[in-house]
Parts: sequence; structure tokens; C-alpha cells
Amino acid sequence: MAALGLGKEVANGDERLRILHQISFQVMAGEAVAVVGASGSGKSTLLGLLAGLDVPTSGRVLLAGQDLFALDEDARAALRGRLLGFVFQSFQLLPALTALENVMLPLELAGRNDARADAQQMLERVGLGHRLGHYPKHLSGGEQQRVALARAFAARPQLLLADEPTGNLDAATGAAIIDLMFAMNAEQGTTLILVTHDEAIARRCGRILKLRGGELMDD
Repeated sequence: MAALGLGKEVANGDERLRILHQISFQVMAGEAVAVVGASGSGKSTLLGLLAGLDVPTSGRVLLAGQDLFALDEDARAALRGRLLGFVFQSFQLLPALTALENVMLPLELAGRNDARADAQQMLERVGLGHRLGHYPKHLSGGEQQRVALARAFAARPQLLLADEPTGNLDAATGAAIIDLMFAMNAEQGTTLILVTHDEAIARRCGRILKLRGGELMDD
């Protein structure tokens, strides 16, 4: 993956508010990269652009050799479904689906015939083999994030994007989730880009990208 001159501006009344400016870096396959910076430095915006969930004002994102923003929205979504996994601070589980169904959903959308078996195996891997039929409202925060990890890794993505994955968890639960995420990432050889405010978590990555005021200060 590569970001080339990424910029993002939004309208703010009669003015333009600059969120990101000329962000360029490359991430090699299998790398673990932390993105750090103060609140409002543009970390989550950058992650959204790397995923093609948001469109930049300037610059390009190359994913598996494809220019994300040369594709239409449907083609970007198809590429995301094939190559990317996501873990969010807010879990993003569908409340009307059980843990098993939440993990099965992206596999079914990808046309996988073995969706149920793979989803069950992945939930067992994260320690939730006994919670397959539970809905998110009946799971603790840590359990919901484990379901989210299982969903992210079930499709064996080339690239995992994680946005403050421990932000809604207590310290002990967050530490267990991070340990699990890094272990699963190593098992699958996934490329990882992790947004975090936690320096200890950032140091577990091979590289740290530091944003300040929407600019890349250190790599």
C-alpha cells in the first residue's frame, strides 16, 4: 500500500479547513505500522482515506497496485471486501445478528460456501466458541471486540486497518485484545496499520507514523 501526496480539506463556512496535507508513505507487505498523534491530528481521516471510505481532496492511494480513487464506489467496495479487514473503536457489530452471524456476514458477501464453519473456527480462536448464538447486547465490550477481531480476520485480509481498537475498553481487557490482535496478525502475516494514542501499543509496531496538524512529522 502507498499514500501519495494525500490531502483532505472540508468546507467550514466560507473557508476551507485543512485536515491532511501532502501525506506520503509506503507500507510493505507484512509490516505493522502505528499512526499516532494528538486528537484532531487527522489519524482517523487518514485511515478512512486508506480504506477508500472517504475521498481525498488531492493525492492517491495505491492498494495492490490499484489506484483506489480511479475506481468508482462499487469497485472500491469490491476491492475492500477482497483485501481489507477493519477493527473499530466502537466494534461496529450488527445488533440484530448473533456473534456467529456477524462473523459469517462478510464471508457470505464474498461468496464463501464455508462461511459458517470458518466463522465458528475463528470465534473459537478468539475464545468465544461458547458464545456463538449470543447477540452483541448480551456480550461485554471485550467480547464484542473479540467478535470484531474474528470478523476482521475470518476473510484472511491482506491489510488490517484498526482504529483505536481498545478505546472503549478498560486497561486489562484492552491489553488482552491487543495481545490477541498481534498474535492473529502474526499467524496470518497480515499487513497492519493501527491508529492509537497509546505509546506502548505503538511501540509494538515496527514503524510509527506521527501526525501533527494534518502533516506527517516523523516516520
